[in-house]
Amino acid sequence: MNKIEGFLGKSVEGKKSRIPARLDLIQSGTGLFLGLFMWLHMLFVSTILISKDAFNAVVSLFELRFISDSPFMSYCTFVVAVGVLVIFFVHAALGMRKFPINFRQWQIYRAHASRMKHEDTTLWLIQACTGFIMFFLASAHLMIIATSPELSADVSSNRMFTHLMWLFYLVLLFSVELHGSIGLYRLCVKWGWFEGSNYKETRAKLKKAKWVLSAFFIVLGLLSMIAFLKIGYQNYTM
Repeated sequence: MNKIEGFLGKSVEGKKSRIPARLDLIQSGTGLFLGLFMWLHMLFVSTILISKDAFNAVVSLFELRFISDSPFMSYCTFVVAVGVLVIFFVHAALGMRKFPINFRQWQIYRAHASRMKHEDTTLWLIQACTGFIMFFLASAHLMIIATSPELSADVSSNRMFTHLMWLFYLVLLFSVELHGSIGLYRLCVKWGWFEGSNYKETRAKLKKAKWVLSAFFIVLGLLSMIAFLKIGYQNYTM
């Protein structure tokens, strides 16, 4: 039965397989979670713009330090990092199903994009490229957090300054923000969220909101990186 469905895309009863639709639903769900998590994460990181104490206070809140001040509470960060990493791998594996896997498929995509001049098709390519970059960089970032769960403003600043990790995070910042905002926009279009009576007008507004949010979070991320580098420089020269 599974072999027949695999070759024909239909069950023995002649019905089309629902597996692709279910996989799309899982991909959309994991993408929505990761996109919203990305925004919350950026807002959390940006507390460094207020002060080191503000950043450390948020870290303590997420590590449930108000319950206990035990060093083992830092493993709350480990649990979150591993959980997000698993969801990220699931999302990436499902996303790779739609990548062009040979030159012929790439030719078809390029012909489609050049003839239709459709902006959403170009956005998909940007999302695919940034997703490929994120598969390596975001995985490495989450592994760093999971294996070094003790977070603080000084630890993060020193890592970024002394090990030149700012180059790593600069590429990751642009990849994550572009991939996430485009992905959330495409989710709204795909599932008809916020769809009004004039779908063209709604899509134009969603696209504008996507670029505004991308610009906002990229600028916020750059300012946060500068703040971390300043703290790292001060710690290094003390």
